[in-house]
Amino acid sequence: MIGTFGVGLGIGVLVNGAVQGIARNPDASDSIQINMILGIAFAEAVAIYSLVVALLILFVG
Repeated sequence: MIGTFGVGLGIGVLVNGAVQGIARNPDASDSIQINMILGIAFAEAVAIYSLVVALLILFVG
């Protein structure tokens, strides 16, 4: 659960920065949005690793 809390917090901070960047420079919204989606995907990968570790501890340990 700690891993998913960190991921949720990180995604919130990432999207907040992207929205502020798009608000300041709407012409760069395509580039900002692509980088935001890529960052969210990497953060979600950490959540999946956290889930795998939790399942390993639950069923193997």
